[in-house]
Amino acid sequence: MYAQQRHRQILDALDASGRVGVAELAESFGVTTETVRRDLDRLAEQSLLVRVHGGAIARRTAVIEPDLATRSSTNVETKRRIAAAARALLPVDPEASVLIDAGSTTAALVPHLSGRRGVLVTHGLEIARAAMALPASADRPDVHLLPGRLRAGTGAAVGATTVDAIRTLRPAIAFLGCNGIDAEGFTTPDPSEGAVKAAIAQRADLRVILADSAKAGAHHLVTFATAADIDAVVSDAALPDSIVRPLIDSGIEVIRA
Repeated sequence: MYAQQRHRQILDALDASGRVGVAELAESFGVTTETVRRDLDRLAEQSLLVRVHGGAIARRTAVIEPDLATRSSTNVETKRRIAAAARALLPVDPEASVLIDAGSTTAALVPHLSGRRGVLVTHGLEIARAAMALPASADRPDVHLLPGRLRAGTGAAVGATTVDAIRTLRPAIAFLGCNGIDAEGFTTPDPSEGAVKAAIAQRADLRVILADSAKAGAHHLVTFATAADIDAVVSDAALPDSIVRPLIDSGIEVIRA
């Protein structure tokens, strides 16, 4: 069976049931689970479905946020390219403060912080761990992990304690992730993470969204920022002009890696 045929059947199955599993699809198609995962990743890149642990769900049912493990293993090279492009936006001063939002795309920026001596603030447990693991032979950031309740699926600190802590800060730059970009702004499915993202967008001097093109056109429950709240968006080359043009018209710098 050709890939195009598998893709069509996957989408038909999603239309019928709203969810598909990797193992079941592999058995049905007579292919390996790795082949199915690549199929699902390709369809996710085209915004035709949402990847979750063990399979995928239809975009219409995507009210459940994929966990960190799933997101970290999806579109890995794309996220690395986005992070490499975002590095150019880091302040020239190596001691300038940086805030990184929890997420798999923002986490890809951490290796580019080697050599910086300033404060790094994050509410992402895995981002803090990665920053602490940067080579000790070079300068590395002074890592500050924000307090709060840790979400099991994302490893992000959330809640009133987290938001209150952010409101006392004024970082030079903040890098934020999102689950959706559309005409209304930047969205995420979880209200508690949305509140944290909104607080970050209100406090940083420069606000940068890091998001792959699979987020284009997706809309989730919480709009945490509008175009007026964001200074730059870094994405991949597949980010459609229908999204890019309104962003540029709103005064946002758009970088497609």
